[in-house]
Amino acid sequence: MSDPVENADTVHRSTLPRDRELAPGISAVDYRAAMRRHPAGVTIVTLDSGSGPVGFTATSFASLSLDPPLVSFNISHTSSSIGALHSADSVVIHLLGEHQQHLAQRFARSADQRFADKSLWARLDSGEPVLHGTPSWLRVTVDQLIPIGDHTLVIGLVTRVHADADDDSAAAPLLYHEGRYYRPTPL
Repeated sequence: MSDPVENADTVHRSTLPRDRELAPGISAVDYRAAMRRHPAGVTIVTLDSGSGPVGFTATSFASLSLDPPLVSFNISHTSSSIGALHSADSVVIHLLGEHQQHLAQRFARSADQRFADKSLWARLDSGEPVLHGTPSWLRVTVDQLIPIGDHTLVIGLVTRVHADADDDSAAAPLLYHEGRYYRPTPL
């Protein structure tokens, strides 16, 4: 008898519309309005494409598992970075501090401007671009790429963790809510 956890990928309960239309009664405007109300931490994902650095802003980052250490994020099928991501073995996920709003905006713009300022980044010994001044970042090997709807879910195994324990900016992560950037404040 097989282990149900071991074969978890065979369980499929999806009721996703196969014709790529939204579920009946749900408009794209209503869905976006609801999702905008959910705050998210801001990350930048960077990688080496073989012909240069690639990166993009992502708010879909999540921790999946402690043992093994797995994380995830999503990328749109229309992203200018999707091809490079499909070819990458590893990425760096930067967990931005509130002082890095300028980077979040830069990496949400035109791809040719993202790495134009060479004073903002360097390369790890493994080749991936890493952004200076980021309170925490993770080097991740790409484990799974799962097409879901109009995005690809990326699942990665964390192979290196950088966290500035003495960095005051680590106490103030950058958040995105209702189309604007925020810093958290205690209640």
